[in-house]
Amino acid sequence: MDKGNVSSITELLILGFPDVTGYKAVTFFIVILILYILTLLINMMVIVLVSIRTQLHSPMYFFLQQLSIIESVFLTVIVPNMLHVVWLEGATISVTGCITQTYVYCAVGCTECHLLTVMAFDRYLAICNPLRYNTIMDTRLQRLLVIYCWVCGFLLTQVTLNFLCQLEFCGSHVIDHFFCDLVPFVELTCDKLALQLEILILSFPIIVIPFFLVIVSYIYVFVTIFGISSATGRKKTFSTCSSHLTVVTLYYGTLITIYMVPADGYTLTINKSIAFLYIVVTPLFNPIIYCLRNQEMRAVLEKLFSRRRKN
Repeated sequence: MDKGNVSSITELLILGFPDVTGYKAVTFFIVILILYILTLLINMMVIVLVSIRTQLHSPMYFFLQQLSIIESVFLTVIVPNMLHVVWLEGATISVTGCITQTYVYCAVGCTECHLLTVMAFDRYLAICNPLRYNTIMDTRLQRLLVIYCWVCGFLLTQVTLNFLCQLEFCGSHVIDHFFCDLVPFVELTCDKLALQLEILILSFPIIVIPFFLVIVSYIYVFVTIFGISSATGRKKTFSTCSSHLTVVTLYYGTLITIYMVPADGYTLTINKSIAFLYIVVTPLFNPIIYCLRNQEMRAVLEKLFSRRRKN
C-alpha cells in the first residue's frame, strides 16, 4: 500500500466478538453492563468509605482508595465503547479516537502497575520496619507516591502515543478485538517488527521492573513473617498483605500473558478472553478481595449494614 492510500485511512473497524450475534449479543451486552455498573458501585463504595471512616485513615487504605479510582477510570476508558461494539456487533472508530483510547488505556494501566508496587513497598515498611512505619509513610510521602504513579504512567506511555501517531497502516483496517489495544495494531502497521519491539521495550519499565520490585518487597516480607515465633503472629501479619498479594497475582498474571508472551503462542480468541478477564472481571474482584479478606474493612461494612437494618 502506498502512502497515499495509507494517509486516506481515517476509520478503523472493531470487530468485537464476531461469534456472539443475535440474542447472544444482547445477553452478553447485558452481562457486561451489569458487571460495569456493579464494579463502579463497589469501587465508589471503597472510595467513599475510606474518605469518611476514620478507622480507615491509614496509608494502606489510602492506596486502596487510589486503586479504586484508577480502576474506575480504567473501566470507563474501555467498557462504554465496548458496549457500543457488542450492541452493533462491530463498530467503526476514528484513527484518532482509537489511538487516544490506546494511549489513555496504557497510561492508566501503567499507573496501576506502579501503584501496586507502591502498595507492596507500603506492606514492606509496615511489616519489616513497624517502629519507623508511621514516621516514614506520612501523608506527604503518600501523596508524593501517588503523584509519582500518575505522572510516571502518562509520561512513559507518551512514547507509545508518539509511535502510534507515526504508524503507517498496510492492508486491512480491521481490528479483531473489542477495543483499541496495542497488540491488534501490530497486524495493521506496515512495520510490525518495530511496534513489537516497542511493546517489548516498554514492558520493562511498565511491567517487568515494577513486578520485580513487588517480588523483592515480598521476599523481605516473607522472611520477616517466617521469623515470627508464634503461629498466630505469623497468620495475623500475613493477613495484612494477603489481599494485595492476591490482586498482584491476578493483575500481573494476565498482563504478562497479554503483552510479554509471543502472540503466536495463542489465538486471538484466547487473547480476547484474557483481555476481557483483565479489563472487566479483575477490577470487580479487586475491591471484593480487599473487603472480604480485610478485617477492618469487613468491620466497617458490617457496622454500616447493621445500622441500615435498624433504621
